Amino acid sequence: MSEGDPAKPPAAMRGDLTRGPIPRTLLVFAVPALLTNVLQSLSGTINSIWVGRLIGEEALAATANANIVMFLVASLSFGFGMAGTVMIGQRWGARNVDGARRTFGSAVGFCAFLMVVIAGVGFAFAPGLLRLLATPEGAYPLALIYLRLIFLSMPFGMVSIILSMGLRGTGDARTPLIFMGVTVLIDAVLNPVFIAGLGPLPAMGIAGSATATIAASMLSFVGMVIYVYRKDLPLRLRGAELHYLKPAREELRYIVTKGLPMGAQMAVMAAAGIVLVGLVNREGLMTTAAYGATMQLFTYIQMPAMAIGGAVSAMAAQYIGARKWDNLHAVTRAGLVMNLVFTGSVTVMLILFDRPVLVLFLGPDSPAVDIARHIQLLASWNFVIFGVTQIYTATMRAAGAVWVPLAVVGIALFPVRLGFYYATYNWLGADSLWLSYPVSAASGLALGWWFYHYWDWRRELPIGPREAEEGSHADALPAGRMTPDL
Repeated sequence: MSEGDPAKPPAAMRGDLTRGPIPRTLLVFAVPALLTNVLQSLSGTINSIWVGRLIGEEALAATANANIVMFLVASLSFGFGMAGTVMIGQRWGARNVDGARRTFGSAVGFCAFLMVVIAGVGFAFAPGLLRLLATPEGAYPLALIYLRLIFLSMPFGMVSIILSMGLRGTGDARTPLIFMGVTVLIDAVLNPVFIAGLGPLPAMGIAGSATATIAASMLSFVGMVIYVYRKDLPLRLRGAELHYLKPAREELRYIVTKGLPMGAQMAVMAAAGIVLVGLVNREGLMTTAAYGATMQLFTYIQMPAMAIGGAVSAMAAQYIGARKWDNLHAVTRAGLVMNLVFTGSVTVMLILFDRPVLVLFLGPDSPAVDIARHIQLLASWNFVIFGVTQIYTATMRAAGAVWVPLAVVGIALFPVRLGFYYATYNWLGADSLWLSYPVSAASGLALGWWFYHYWDWRRELPIGPREAEEGSHADALPAGRMTPDL
């Protein structure tokens, strides 16, 4: 019997998320993912501090413009990575180790090739991209240097991201956390060294910040690869398995067809953020500054929902692979409760104690502090609602139903949010912007809840039509399939 033979699964596997109490397993898996997100955001915050303090405001504006471009460009590859993670999770739940490795190899090979192409095109067209964003003239030359360097590093960085995503698909959230910590530490130390040119190193300015980020990512990735092989973690490829890096048709079809809408969802969210920034800019400098500071807080408020949603998706994928249909709703319920507790607690804390945090960004005497607190009060609690939607769509996404989450996000962020803004602006003024957050989130929740409970999303499951039909009615029919065939 080969180790990847799904017909005769081993009794237990490392990273099996289908064993033990669901709430406890979800909590243990979600917390490292949450800490990883926190560290990643801290890395960006620390970099911004070094750039702003050592180079100046124009350099800070340059990195902000470059990062917007990078997020939009990378969204598609992130979608392919998430699709690969879902398939890895399903195969891991089915005890198909070899299948999980094939999917991982295909995801790495395809995304690495895609990012090489994107890096070349992006390097060539970086000036046009920055002009399209109307990058300020003072920040343009710095942004161009930074953006081109980051473009060149994208193939390497994407492989690192795919590896982290794949490990989570096999139930391992600890390894990505460890090496995200390594990345943040190296990046924080190298940024001032490369920017200012300490010791024998020349001062590199904005190029030094990009170089520090690239070096930190590469060193952390090499360390993670060595760790994966030394610990013999599930996704290591050896010998003939290295051929899996050449994308196979079956895996590639799934990765592309499911990854495109997942990537599009991220692009829609990024585009909605850009549109909202443009509307905020019309309200004047103080409002823009207040919104910028508030966004720093929003980043941390939404982290629990994002982490729990990702954990629910990985866990549900394994349950689907193991054909334990009756447990899917239990996974969803555990995610809903956890989101309400974590996201709700963070939201309440930041509403009650937002002034000291906002002062860090705006200064104690800035009139923007009171504006920012007002924004917080009206908008921040929407992330609790948004988190509920994330949980519903995460379970559906684990089953391969990827167009519904895209539709839900697209409708909530554009026709609903913008429609509310334009319909109420003459009455509410700038408050229409802040209230559009909870209105948009509420519409997303209504759509997500309806699709989860009344749309036949289980037809996307990787099983036969008879089992899918029985599974889709198992909640309503006591005679439905209670013990799936393994």
